[in-house]
Amino acid sequence: MKTKIAITSLASFSPLGNTPEGIWNNYLSPKTLITTKDFNGKGQFVATIAAEIRKEIDGLRKEDSKYKALDETVLMAILTSRKAIENAGWHKGDDFGINIGSSRGATQLFEKYHSEFIATGKTATLTSPTTTLGNISSWVAHDLKSKGPEISHSITCSTALHAVLNAVAWLQSGMATKFLVGGSEAPLTAFTLAQMHALKIYAKQQQEFPCRAFDLTKSKNTMVLGEGAALACLELGEKEIALGYITGIGYATDELEHNISISNEAICFQKSMAMALKNMPLDEVDAIVMHAPGTIKGDTSEYKAIEQLFKDKLPMLTTNKWKIGHTFGASGILSLELALMMMQHNTFVGIPYVSETNPRKNIRNVLINAVGFGGNAVSILVSAR
Repeated sequence: MKTKIAITSLASFSPLGNTPEGIWNNYLSPKTLITTKDFNGKGQFVATIAAEIRKEIDGLRKEDSKYKALDETVLMAILTSRKAIENAGWHKGDDFGINIGSSRGATQLFEKYHSEFIATGKTATLTSPTTTLGNISSWVAHDLKSKGPEISHSITCSTALHAVLNAVAWLQSGMATKFLVGGSEAPLTAFTLAQMHALKIYAKQQQEFPCRAFDLTKSKNTMVLGEGAALACLELGEKEIALGYITGIGYATDELEHNISISNEAICFQKSMAMALKNMPLDEVDAIVMHAPGTIKGDTSEYKAIEQLFKDKLPMLTTNKWKIGHTFGASGILSLELALMMMQHNTFVGIPYVSETNPRKNIRNVLINAVGFGGNAVSILVSAR
């Protein structure tokens, strides 16, 4: 990278909460935030945002008549964006770019409108504009009155970190000086859950930790879905208020062996991590926040990729999916939030059922991994200074 990128703010809505203090306290607790909720008469493991946060979403619907028809992915993104720019010292009407993605987009609205169509043969006037993927960034831009470019995209579960890649390219090119990036996902619907069960990757067994992310001894898949949104403010160069700096970026795609799989040793991760770390000695990487979705193939292949790259210099390894589930397109940016908090507090947040064998005294450099269906991998290196 020609110039490091300052992360001047990060705001989120997730099962962890929506304040830095509450989020960190939840990370320090060894308890999962995954619960059971009824979908079509059947209990399912999910991680949901708290009731008081949902009240803020309901309040936003009433704030503007145009917001009543919007999907929760958009509403969460709007609320999170307001907090993010406020914390960064940006203002409505400023000149900054926006790149917010989602794996599935307006899931709840799409399913609602489709059900109405099946029942009546007709659909509502606003069906198309409110279910297009591009309406996330465009509505955030409308709310913030921003003057920069607006980009929305889906690269499944690596969506949010691809937004970071895009922003870095814009900033490094000189075409922008500030960018708001991240992801938003509200996937907790009966149809979405049924799709995960059809793939035979969803958790079924009642146990203390329904999602056994990065448990390499498990014999069954244990992925669980969560919901949330997280957005970061990125600026070019050194900034006094920086939470941390993006000092390396990497990306790669596996050759498709199956519609959803990555290779056995996650070649895509080996390449993306190596690219992100080309200017960083491996023994200076203190921790990796893994993608680790809780599936046998996903967890083991990523670990093999890390072993291939780091050999006997393994950093501390963790993931947050055992606690908040897999938030699809928002997951990468929520992992970035965990990385920044671990650096800020100089405290490693491990996994209760996994013993850490490579403890480090200081956490100065953290690598974040994310990968989507088909092996679309992204690795982002963040550093304290």
